[in-house]
Amino acid sequence: MVMRKDLGTAMNVRTMGSGKETIVLAHGYGGDQSMWDKILPYLAARHRVVVFDWCFSGAVKDPTLYDPARYSSYDAFAEDLICIVDEMKLESSIFVGHSMSGMIGCIASVKRPHLFSRLVLVGASPRFINQEEYEGGFEMSQIEHLFSSIESNFEEWASSFASLVVDATDPLSIHKFENCLKTMRPDVALSLAKTVFLSDYRDILDKVVIPCDIIQTRNDVVVPSSVPECMQSKIKGKCEVYIIDTEGHFPQLTAHVQFVEVLDRILGC
Repeated sequence: MVMRKDLGTAMNVRTMGSGKETIVLAHGYGGDQSMWDKILPYLAARHRVVVFDWCFSGAVKDPTLYDPARYSSYDAFAEDLICIVDEMKLESSIFVGHSMSGMIGCIASVKRPHLFSRLVLVGASPRFINQEEYEGGFEMSQIEHLFSSIESNFEEWASSFASLVVDATDPLSIHKFENCLKTMRPDVALSLAKTVFLSDYRDILDKVVIPCDIIQTRNDVVVPSSVPECMQSKIKGKCEVYIIDTEGHFPQLTAHVQFVEVLDRILGC
């Protein structure tokens, strides 16, 4: 059992670069900190940058760190994030969260409003399932099929899922995410998929009071364009939406130059 005070070590926290601002980068479902590799040299040249692996990642060595019951909601992830930030004694850092981590950052900022000075939400969504007057991107039947595919043939599902969510014109990035995904234990992948795809955190958005920036690609199969518009309308803090002219759910992999340019605009570089 990992003590909370040792969480940073267990979750492979790394710091690089230097500067007056600290940027905390958090990867999404199926990934690890290598999802940021392309943008790290650019950011670390001007900022202090913190990366880590969530407990579900195959890069985390302790298999007991991920407890399906504890991590059945994003709240436990938000608590881990707060723990890491406190452990490093960071104040008013900038949080960049991809996919599920975007909403985790929102929850952490509600729990501790002064934890971050700004949130950057990349391909984030508060709810993935369609509902009357809300387009999440998926019908419940599609989500149930996703769960059964993970359960019946994880390796095959991981390959097809990576091809679906990463820009099809970038086979190297597809391969990178696929390999990351396949390092997860199948039982963890299924448990976490249920946490992610059955989540509904729309009621958190109007409690977020710090400045936010939403980065979205032109066409993301996971997050339809209506979602960032919905989020922008509900978030109480000043919120801007930036659209990167690329396909897929991973602009930090497939359009990293444009991604850094947008971050520079956000950070006033």
